[in-house]
Amino acid sequence: MSSYQSLAGSYDELTVDVGYRKRAAYLNRLLQKERQPVETVVDLGCGTGTITCLLAAMGYRMTGVDLSEEMLTQAAQKAETLPEEQRPLLLHQSMPRLRLLEPVDAVVSTLDALNYLTSGKALQETLNRVYRWLRPDGVFLFDVNTPYKLRRMDGELYIDETDDAYCIWRTSFSEKTRVCTYGVDLFRLRPDGTWDRTWEEHRERAWEEAELRAMLEKAGFGDIRVTGDLRQTAPRPDEDRVIFRCRKPKTAEKG
Repeated sequence: MSSYQSLAGSYDELTVDVGYRKRAAYLNRLLQKERQPVETVVDLGCGTGTITCLLAAMGYRMTGVDLSEEMLTQAAQKAETLPEEQRPLLLHQSMPRLRLLEPVDAVVSTLDALNYLTSGKALQETLNRVYRWLRPDGVFLFDVNTPYKLRRMDGELYIDETDDAYCIWRTSFSEKTRVCTYGVDLFRLRPDGTWDRTWEEHRERAWEEAELRAMLEKAGFGDIRVTGDLRQTAPRPDEDRVIFRCRKPKTAEKG
């Protein structure tokens, strides 16, 4: 079963503690400080579209991209609540196959979407595609779960629940592959009072900062800065999530 095929319908209720508005406000502050006005933004790995729609409501012309049809269905329903002129364009694409109608001013990717790229080839191709579809001087903002966090999750069990959903996450980390695997059991209450059970697997790669910097540079990015989560100061050694900010050079050729 593919990632989020079952979890998509309960994802928003189970992640109410993520702090989407705070994260969108942080992104907005960074985008507002750009040297040139940012109007068009891609949300890469947009999931159920919460960040996409929050940024759209702030005035950005948004495009949300995700591989999961089920998550995009949730995003489309969310987009319908916005005024027609603010509704984002939603694209069903994998990150390494990103293809847009035209270059954009910025690309953002939040909540460890890039950790789901577990091979160096897939990650490098994704960074290449982002670079290609950014206009010169465009900015790329993304976060990743740190190796510190993913290693710490080895052997852990996490429970999320709502009135009609119960989710159990079992995690293991492989030092050989540097991949954290989440086995997810999801129980959902049916109208007749019984419960449906589904299972799916998620995998995240622990990417070191040096690896990501090297790949970004190989793709052509410059002005690479790394901060702690939702801060503008250097990451701490025990940081669970870090944010990368980089730029396509102003002199880069289009396309």
